[in-house]
Amino acid sequence: MNLVHSGKVRDVYADGDDLILVASDRLSIYDVVLPTPVPDKGVLLTQLSLWWFDRLTDITPNHVISASDVPPEFVGRAMRCRRLSMLPVECIARGYLAGLGLQEYQKHGSVSGVPLPPGLVEGSKLPEPIFTPTTKAPVGEHDEFMTFEDVVAALGADTAARLRDLTLAVYARGADIAGRNGILVADTKLEFGLDAAGEIVLADEVLTPDSSRFWPADAWEPGRPQFSFDKQYVREWSSSLDWDRTPPGPEVPTEVVAATRARYVEVYERITGDDW
Repeated sequence: MNLVHSGKVRDVYADGDDLILVASDRLSIYDVVLPTPVPDKGVLLTQLSLWWFDRLTDITPNHVISASDVPPEFVGRAMRCRRLSMLPVECIARGYLAGLGLQEYQKHGSVSGVPLPPGLVEGSKLPEPIFTPTTKAPVGEHDEFMTFEDVVAALGADTAARLRDLTLAVYARGADIAGRNGILVADTKLEFGLDAAGEIVLADEVLTPDSSRFWPADAWEPGRPQFSFDKQYVREWSSSLDWDRTPPGPEVPTEVVAATRARYVEVYERITGDDW
C-alpha cells in the first residue's frame, strides 16, 4: 500500500483500485492537530461511522466496500473504500446554534447567508435545520463559510441542490435516531464525492463525535454552553490557554484526554445501544 494522503485525523492508503481509510487517534481542534492522542478514538470513530452508514443506505450510497478486508494492523479502525473524486465543500447541517455558527449569527444575523430570527442565543433550536457549507481548507488552515450561491458557482446548481438535500436528509435521520436515545444532534459535517458514474456518494465519516456536536437532551438549556459528547470539551480547555489557535497545538493533560475518551465512549453506547 502507498500513503496518498494524511489528514487531520485520517490517513488514506492506495491498495490497487481501492483506498484504505484509516482513522488515527489524533485529535484536532480549530483545524489544528494536537500532539496528544486519545486512546481508541480511531476505532470508535470507524465503528460508529459504519453503524450510521448501514442506517443511511436508503438516503445515499456510501464509499464503503469492506470493514474487514483491511491490513491486520488496521482492523477495527479502517475501511476499504471506493475511490471518489471528492467535492471541495464541507457540507454542514445545523439544527441548533453553537460554535462558529453562533459567532456568525451574532455578527450577521445569518449563517452561510441563511437569515435567522432575531433573539436567538447559544444553544437555541433553529426554526428548521439549515445547510451551512464551508470551504475545505488544508491542514493547519481554517475553513470559511460559503453561501449556497457560492456552492452553485463552484459546482453547478444541480450538484449544489443535491448536496444540500442529502446533507439535510442525513441530518434529519441522524437527529431522529439519536433523539430516541436522548441525544440531540446540534450540527454535523459531511463530505461527499463523485463516483466513476458521476453519482454523489457519502464519504469519510458520518455522525461521529469528531464531525458532530452531540448534547444530552435532558440537560439542554438555551442561553449557556451545553454539555457535549464530543471534542468541545477540549476546545473549552484550550480557551484557558495562551494559544492563538495556530500550529503547533498544545499538549493535552492526561485528565482532559481521559474525560474526552469517556465522552466519546458514552455517546457511542447511547446512540448504538451497544457496549464499547
